This record gives sequence, C-alpha cells and structure tokens, in this order.
Amino acid sequence: QVQLVESGGGLVQAGGSLRLSCVASGRTFNDYIMGWFRQAPGKEREFVAGVSWSGSTTYYADSVKGRFTVSRDNAKNTVYLRMTSLKPEDTAVYFCAADGSGTGWRMPLRQDLINYWGKGTLVTVSS
Repeated sequence: QVQLVESGGGLVQAGGSLRLSCVASGRTFNDYIMGWFRQAPGKEREFVAGVSWSGSTTYYADSVKGRFTVSRDNAKNTVYLRMTSLKPEDTAVYFCAADGSGTGWRMPLRQDLINYWGKGTLVTVSS
C-alpha cells in the first residue's frame, strides 16, 4: 500500500511560479513511475507530466512543455512539479499518481493503470 500526499498548491498571479511536492509512504517508491494529473473545474482529469523510476526520463503534456518540470528524489520518497510562467488555464486541482502496473515506460500515463492517487492540491492562477 502506498499513500500519496501533495502539498504546495495555492494562489498565484499569472506569470508566477509554484512547486508542488508529493510525498509517498512505503518502502517501494522507486518501483513506481510517478506522474502528475490535473482537473480543472468542469473538465475531466488530464495528464500533466511523468517521471521514470530513476528520474532520468520525463514526459510532458504539450500544454505544459517548456514551463513545467517534473523530478523525483527517491531517497526522500518525493516527486516534485515545478511550474513556471503559470497561466489562468493552469488553474486546477493537481493530483500525484503512482503507476506500478509493470507495463513499462508508456507515456502519457493512463489513468486506468494508476495504482495510487493523492487527494490533490489546488492551484489557482489569477489573471
């Protein structure tokens, strides 16, 4: 069992930056591909970014490429999402996700293959 707890959300002006963190419980953190999803008001949850088991490989949705950076620290059981040049359309609840499906590095992450979800952290970008 893995529990994921996100933090770092908040209110920021357009053009600003935030860093989200997600701490995982358990001792098998590096067995999981980790990712971030988001859900804007009235919209479906969508993939944002994914990072491989070691952190050496990353993948981004086109909408955030060049602005967001995903990373992980396996010694701290933590995955991060650094968000810069934020736009009002980035406003959403951001969810941390762990994929331990064993299907390999396939991006974007599929929600039906996610084993564990965090409860989410709200990011609001004002114009």
